[in-house]
Amino acid sequence: MQWLIDLFNWTIPIAGGGLLMREVFGNVFGLASALGGMQRKVWAWPVGIIGNLTLLTVFLGSLFGGADVPSLLGQAGRQIMFIVVSIYGWVQWRKSQTERSSSGEATAIVPTWTSWPVRTWLIVILVVGTLALTPLFRILGSFEPVWADAWTFVGSLLATYGMAKGWVEFWLIWVVVDIVGVPLLFSAGYYASAFMYVFYGVFTLVGFFVWARARAKEKPAVETLMLDPTLQDSATDSHR
Repeated sequence: MQWLIDLFNWTIPIAGGGLLMREVFGNVFGLASALGGMQRKVWAWPVGIIGNLTLLTVFLGSLFGGADVPSLLGQAGRQIMFIVVSIYGWVQWRKSQTERSSSGEATAIVPTWTSWPVRTWLIVILVVGTLALTPLFRILGSFEPVWADAWTFVGSLLATYGMAKGWVEFWLIWVVVDIVGVPLLFSAGYYASAFMYVFYGVFTLVGFFVWARARAKEKPAVETLMLDPTLQDSATDSHR
């Protein structure tokens, strides 16, 4: 059993510190999930869950023998949140894929733009949620600045839910999460995750344009289901 413990704690010495390999593996699964999400593939969800479970053990460092590594409760909590919301997204995308596959569609969903009232609520929830969770995370002993940890938690929740709903804007939520999350991860010493989220920042912008283009491309096919009243009137007149 010792080899399992050694594998779990596998660390590569770097610049006087150590790079925990399960942190690397967790982020690799996260990247694979993001690639699948960009392509609107259902397998993106279970792959992401594997990464979340792995990273959960990383961010609760002090509970898994890493006394010299701070615990980021927001980062750890959001892995649990990811798993819960990912199960919801997995179910929703599988259901949508079943319906779309009957018409020959290869992707799980059709991206949609959400409404301005919903966008306003997303901003309000992000700000209010951060303010509400900051004191709680501070009491629980999360790493400073605690508000940044709370911001990444709430933003990640909204982004993951937005992906499950198929909202194009969810990619932009990830951008604002990364802007705060990357400096936090660097300062806490989680270098693999920090570098990966730098890459994610660029990747999410690409994903936004890919989904926006997909929405524009598939929009006419959806809208043809709604008949133009003027055409209906013309058709009625021609049959009189």
